[in-house]
Amino acid sequence: MCGIVGIVGKSNVNQALYDALTVLQHRGQDAAGIVTSHDGRLFLRKDNGLVRDVFQQRHMQRLVGHMGIGHVRYPTAGSSTSAEAQPFYVNSPYGITLAHNGNLTNVEQLAKEIYESDLRHVNTNSDSEVLLNVFAHELAQRGKLQPTEEDVFAAVTDVHNRCVGGYAVVAMITGYGIVGFRDPHGIRPIVFGQRHTDEGVEYMIASESVSLDVLGFTLIRDLAPGEAVYITEEGKLYTRQCATNPSLTPCIFEHVYLARPDSIIDGVSVYKARLRMGEKLAEKILRERPEHDIDVVIPIPDTSRTAALELANHLGVKFREGFVKNRYIGRTFIMPGQAARKKSVRQKLNAIELEFRGKNVMLVDDSIVRGTTCKQIIQMAREAGAKNVYFCSAAPAVRYPNVYGIDMPSAHELIAHNRTTQDVADLIGADWLIYQDLPDLIEAVGGGKIKIDKFDCAVFDGHYVTGDVDEAYLNKIEQARNDASKVKTQAVSAIIDLYNN
Repeated sequence: MCGIVGIVGKSNVNQALYDALTVLQHRGQDAAGIVTSHDGRLFLRKDNGLVRDVFQQRHMQRLVGHMGIGHVRYPTAGSSTSAEAQPFYVNSPYGITLAHNGNLTNVEQLAKEIYESDLRHVNTNSDSEVLLNVFAHELAQRGKLQPTEEDVFAAVTDVHNRCVGGYAVVAMITGYGIVGFRDPHGIRPIVFGQRHTDEGVEYMIASESVSLDVLGFTLIRDLAPGEAVYITEEGKLYTRQCATNPSLTPCIFEHVYLARPDSIIDGVSVYKARLRMGEKLAEKILRERPEHDIDVVIPIPDTSRTAALELANHLGVKFREGFVKNRYIGRTFIMPGQAARKKSVRQKLNAIELEFRGKNVMLVDDSIVRGTTCKQIIQMAREAGAKNVYFCSAAPAVRYPNVYGIDMPSAHELIAHNRTTQDVADLIGADWLIYQDLPDLIEAVGGGKIKIDKFDCAVFDGHYVTGDVDEAYLNKIEQARNDASKVKTQAVSAIIDLYNN
């Protein structure tokens, strides 16, 4: 889960890129980067940290040019060092920079091809750098001094033929334009839009529509699976379907947790989808316990608030804000390391005792992944005086790893893997646990005015839409990521110990 943005404007785009990244900050808090182009030269700033910390005034002043791309990162494939911060750059051909959201599942094969056949060097462990080199090689194969839109689209077609996985990409070809493209399954989201200025029309590509809204751009549409958009430096826009057999299978977890509620993805309002999740949960509760004794529904801020409100409305139960959130603590789900996650929960939330004392409380969260956070929150509710603590998840049980760009790498770290609902309830300390049913989730997200019949639901059902993920692959990445996780956790623990001492 990362955030990407690209803008072709009529004046300096540094501030617009910065503002867009702050709106997309929820998609990655590990690193940030911006690169701009002016008179055939690139100006780059990237580092670990939040957008506000990476870009100081002196950096912004150097990011000149009316064309640029930006990225906010959280680590999936690769590490969380500053060397993995994006955008990445290659000087041949033309000078290309690229920012990527997602994950390639055939990255080892591609890395070998790049070295042995394409004669290119990859300097990091990031699959984004691999993807950049594939795109650069395929564009170089056109053999043009000045690339046309036909050359760009032909290169994207070859990228689709070689790369497997989930990916949404923005790339800047220095002095020529910006290209955005989406994998043939449309797993990761990407949209584009325009705004009219006194100087002419400006274009923007981004992960979510909300970033367009905030900057005054009008959403044109989502890129279709396999489609590419190319915007020249002069502001001419071209689109082309570049995949042979595209099929829309977007990641349903975007609607559950990843995206902002004020975004629209593939024509579906995230906010409305989450309202319908609450409705479906209420219907299930009434089926299973028509004589329930729930006194109050309390969301775990912030993602679950929309679903919790609708759930309470349909149950006819009071909705209350029982937790106050410290907004200066990052999202615990995307923190790199369990030690940091555990430490941050108590810093992040504080219970309002008045809303818990003597009551049967239904806590609502968007999902349960590792179970660490919800276990601590349930304990906080008990300490605040709750009589019984019930817990419901707006998503089904997360039982399988994600391989398309979300940090759910190891099956054994997922609390619901090979466990029953009652097992999970006992582990997290809930008096009653209820999960959303997968058919209900699919209907909640795909059942609006815009119909989407099929989603990537791999974390719930173990079906990986790219067709190349088997048990051997999952074992391989689990081992690799576990080794990386050990190193990362040790480093984070050392920092925490140093801080506490």
